[in-house]
Amino acid sequence: MPRIHPLPAPARLSLLQQPRHRFSTTCRRYNYADTLPNLKIGAHTRVLFQGFTGRQATANVQESLAWGTKIVGGVKPGVEGEHLGLPVFPSVRVAHEKAKPDASAIYVPGNQTAKAIEEAIEAEIPLVVAVAEHVPIHDILRIHSMLKSQSKTRLVGANCPGIISAVGRCRIGFQPLPCFSPGTIGIVAKSGTLSYETVASTTRAGLGQSLCISMGGDVLAGTNFVDGLRIFEEDPDTEGIILVGEIGGTAEMDAAEWIADYRRRTANPKPIMALVGGLHAPPGRVMGHAGAWTAPGEPDAKVKYEALERAGAVMVNHPEKFGQGMKTLLGSRGRGWGATTINGASQRRGLHTVRRVVPGRTAKAQTRSLYVKPFQALDMLRERSIPVNETATSDTDFFLSLTVDRTALSPCILASASAGFEPAQTGRFPFAYEGTGLSSAHPVVEAVASHLQLPAAARESVAGLLQGLWQIFTEKEAYLLEVRANATETFEVRGARFGFDDAAFRSSGRQQEVQRLRNPAEEVAEEVEAEKDGIVYVRLEGEGSIGTLVNGAGLAMNTVDALTIHGGHCANFLDTGGKATSETIKSSFRIITSDRRVKAIFVNIFGGLTRCDMIAEGIILAFRDLAMSVPVVVRLRGTNEESGQRMIAESGLPLEAFDSFEAAAKRVIELAGRD
Repeated sequence: MPRIHPLPAPARLSLLQQPRHRFSTTCRRYNYADTLPNLKIGAHTRVLFQGFTGRQATANVQESLAWGTKIVGGVKPGVEGEHLGLPVFPSVRVAHEKAKPDASAIYVPGNQTAKAIEEAIEAEIPLVVAVAEHVPIHDILRIHSMLKSQSKTRLVGANCPGIISAVGRCRIGFQPLPCFSPGTIGIVAKSGTLSYETVASTTRAGLGQSLCISMGGDVLAGTNFVDGLRIFEEDPDTEGIILVGEIGGTAEMDAAEWIADYRRRTANPKPIMALVGGLHAPPGRVMGHAGAWTAPGEPDAKVKYEALERAGAVMVNHPEKFGQGMKTLLGSRGRGWGATTINGASQRRGLHTVRRVVPGRTAKAQTRSLYVKPFQALDMLRERSIPVNETATSDTDFFLSLTVDRTALSPCILASASAGFEPAQTGRFPFAYEGTGLSSAHPVVEAVASHLQLPAAARESVAGLLQGLWQIFTEKEAYLLEVRANATETFEVRGARFGFDDAAFRSSGRQQEVQRLRNPAEEVAEEVEAEKDGIVYVRLEGEGSIGTLVNGAGLAMNTVDALTIHGGHCANFLDTGGKATSETIKSSFRIITSDRRVKAIFVNIFGGLTRCDMIAEGIILAFRDLAMSVPVVVRLRGTNEESGQRMIAESGLPLEAFDSFEAAAKRVIELAGRD
């Protein structure tokens, strides 16, 4: 082991050893954690809408009012008046003065979301819920910098369905209301569709829900699993807790640590169940959600699953098992609920068939992210007068990465003196987003140089490299900048891998120059075609004989996981996006059937805002228009599910409708296995 200079303890710990309170270069008077109680919404909560008069907000307000949510009005910048019988305010500050809201629901596009959040923070609105996706990651970095400097406003989201109190009939978001019923189960989830499945399962079991909190699928979440768990621990309405995680970040590991501590210090702990999506997600890919990718040094889904299980959470492999499973746990509370069987023979059953995948270091350009070619990354460094020699290599090379720390909610530097990002030898150094850059005098630069044990002559060069990386990171809105360099004789960079967040381009039209570096002709043709229709498609390698068509990234990941656990072989991951329309379904069928490996198709749709009968009609029309011959198994759940299932069954087409996931999975595996 190399000698480590005496640095502040958190700065020199390995990635696997570091506590949640890690290296920081700033001292703050305010504590964002003080805003945690603001999550406890209910019948008392006065809700404001930003983007009030828009089409989606209008429909949402009407539904929420009818359900019982106390909405006090909304904001339309520079306009005063009335909408839906409620006041329209010209600014958030005026709304706060006149209506005294406890929470604000932000219904504006992704390119306007950060500004709307900022206005709510400045007005000291206690709870802000941002539902939009494609919010540029650097916009959110700036928002988190603001949130850390205050103790009045709590953020939920972005890119999430929101937060809802079934007991208090308060909805701040776009959750499908027919699935919810007042009850005793607290739910905190990354995935919207998986949370709806979880809600439906607990409703069917007669348990209902107390409070449901969405982390959202973005890289940087305003509220995380531990925040939700802390609320549920103290909430008298909550008797059981469910956590729904997925690949990306370390929030599930933090949750596992909290659960283990909770079970140690509590005589009769509330039962906790969990699921982790993405056990079979290919490494290096963004799986629908902007945050559903695993960065260097982060645990994969299997590691998260095992950590939660060791901590005492009862694991399931599909959300429809949550309802009856929690019912069993609540019935045995106080009699060692942690050992209760849920999945069948053992709660570990879901992992026995998991294929261990060795993480790769390559990734193709895809929606939600863009990896430029290595020579393009090196050109960016040359433009900043950083020495480059891509032909050289040495065992003394070191690695640096400027990326985003999902726990610290800030930029961070990963530094490794080894020939790769090996967790045991890699230091993590978060630092504040707002500042003047990374000069040689910056504390994080000093910490990185000491961790790498660089000679004094090389420190100024490494400081110049970090400053150049910081310029690229901020000016071009990157989320991952990796370099391999050497400083034993003359300093030079020998390799680079740069990833850029394309939400800035998709929602705001920024970073067109970076986007032009992409060459779709070099990508998987089906994935490029799917992207044109707003579909996220990932071709899975192997003998895949089952095509999957799912709405929602988390549900799509879990569908692949669950089918694989049942013995199936999936050909693809496919997320139709927020709504499964007849056009997106037709495009999805066309893309799936272009893969000659596919012998049967599994359609797994949760009808939330889009009703199941409308989805069934879309499936039938698409099937007929494409003259398909591949057998299709359809599982429809959610709003008007019985009508949708009946329409499929009576269509006269080779479509088979199911209610149960288990039955549907067995059938599609059977059909795919036929010659």
